[in-house]
Amino acid sequence: MLAYGSVLSFAALSCAKQDLQPATPVITASATADVSSAGFPEGFENGTKTAYTTGSVTLGSGSWTLNDALLGNTTADPKTGSQSVRVRNTGSITMNFNATTGAGIVTVQHALYGTDASSQWELWVSQNSGSTYVKVGSTITTSSASLSTASFSVNLSGSVRLQIRKISGGTNRINIDNVTMEQYGSTDGGGTTPPPTTGGKKFLFDGSHGELAGNADWVLDVNSGIASRYPSPAQSGITSTTAETYWTGAISAWGVALAKQGHTVEQLPAGTAISYGNTANAQDLSNYSVFVIDEPNVVFTAAEKTAILTFVKNGGGLFMISDHDVSDRNNDGWDSPAIWNDLMRNNSVQANPFGFSVNLDNIVENSSNVLASTTNPILRGSQGTVSQLSFHNGATMTLNPTTNSTVQGLIWRSSATQGNNSVMAASCTFGTGRVVIIGDSSPADDGTGSPGNTVYDGWNENLSHARLHLNASLWLAKLQ
Repeated sequence: MLAYGSVLSFAALSCAKQDLQPATPVITASATADVSSAGFPEGFENGTKTAYTTGSVTLGSGSWTLNDALLGNTTADPKTGSQSVRVRNTGSITMNFNATTGAGIVTVQHALYGTDASSQWELWVSQNSGSTYVKVGSTITTSSASLSTASFSVNLSGSVRLQIRKISGGTNRINIDNVTMEQYGSTDGGGTTPPPTTGGKKFLFDGSHGELAGNADWVLDVNSGIASRYPSPAQSGITSTTAETYWTGAISAWGVALAKQGHTVEQLPAGTAISYGNTANAQDLSNYSVFVIDEPNVVFTAAEKTAILTFVKNGGGLFMISDHDVSDRNNDGWDSPAIWNDLMRNNSVQANPFGFSVNLDNIVENSSNVLASTTNPILRGSQGTVSQLSFHNGATMTLNPTTNSTVQGLIWRSSATQGNNSVMAASCTFGTGRVVIIGDSSPADDGTGSPGNTVYDGWNENLSHARLHLNASLWLAKLQ
């Protein structure tokens, strides 16, 4: 735990939180050896192929056929290590061998070659030694020159082969690197084993919208550079004395605390779409009570906005966490205040449904200006009384009861009157669902995260932070 001499001293130290440079995870075989299929991860460091002509090359995992593809090692080839696969036109990369222990989660890193325009690609899987293939997951669009990670829930037993197909973009080229494939049914760190069914509620934490960008680490657990569906080790191993370091994400303390109360937590991996009412999606929001999104850095699509708002309108709970203005960690032109405001202002369900907006400001403050209520379940619930909230670079909210009469401020800046302005945390209902927003990601940060990321312990900074997040979680799940 980081000791804070004062709010100002923490503000100086918290610069690492504001590191906006994208982080490219380096995936090594030792990091996933216990759960990966033999030979994976495949980093394309072995072998040589300098022409696009179709041909096979022996890599670390085995023989692959590269069609309209080569192994690129120039400065224009995004890569970790010395080389990656460069694909053009409608080229493909195909395994010529079987992974005999099946496939759980598969991840693929991808980026644009040089200054080329965007292209789309897909993951296909064969269970009959390459005779036929079926598509897995969504079509992925590559639009950045920096490596990002797409995740696919394959979950097939037996012998499996992978094929990556570029399907658009013509002569525009993309690079593929660091393909990981976990064994089917892994239980010792691969994040592919579901927790046991309990009588508690199901909480879904988003990891699909840049929550790992730059120095961010706003997920429960990270496996092979992604927030896999099931945090690992398995949730079934959590007891009343389990430390939050059981998982490696910077908000693992939150998830472990919920698990200790008998609730189930999952993550939505990168590359997985947010949907509501899609029975083909195992992680459709209809399967969960509460959806937690901690500082998104990728804007929601129109379909995702509809899914989120319909989920809440039909009874779901939405936990929204923002960060300060100018906190674009992946340099895509969007930061969390803008993303949240876009969700609420530009959707097909209802304009300004929650009765608040996120201000484009940046405050550092410890406030005890808490709503004077003895019955509010978020501030005085089963997890204890909330008496203060500390922001280490966060944004405030402005309330608009005209658009939603249920909106209510919970905590304000120290100097503010308890009205519609300078709100640090708020709640509302929408339809039959519930919403809570906090304007900073620091209070949920437990100080432990992925290797190379610098995070700080805001969760234990004062007793109120854990109480606020847990009370709010239970209120959103309609348990108090």
